[in-house]
Amino acid sequence: MCTVLGVARSTYYKSSDKTKSIREKENEELKIAIKRTYKDNKGIYGAPRIHHILKTEEFKVSLKRIQRRMIELALCSITVKKYKSHSNKKVAEDLENVLKRNFTTNSINEKRVGDITYIHTIKDGWCYLASVLDLHSKKILATLSERE
Repeated sequence: MCTVLGVARSTYYKSSDKTKSIREKENEELKIAIKRTYKDNKGIYGAPRIHHILKTEEFKVSLKRIQRRMIELALCSITVKKYKSHSNKKVAEDLENVLKRNFTTNSINEKRVGDITYIHTIKDGWCYLASVLDLHSKKILATLSERE
């Protein structure tokens, strides 16, 4: 069979009798532990946090080794972008402060406040949520949401 395939007999026997080294066995155990830790933390943790957790579980591994195994497993942490507003500050300076930090009211619809929140989603990018709140009833009166 070796002559048909053009392979030396020593090569055939070396590959057939090959057993895993201690390091390869450790790497397999490490990969299982990395996958478990990654899943337990919903894919948010990266190599430094996984390294810290595995150190507490008595694994003696370096951060670089965990990074290499995570690359082999195609695992990466999920990062959430912070929104950087690029608003014009002149607009805010021109507006008058009507409430003057007096948030108490005597009746419904006497005072209303609004806010805009920026939410980053993986699928749609930045989404904007605008809401209007009645200060007396503490209920949201209106909302508007759009994606960029």
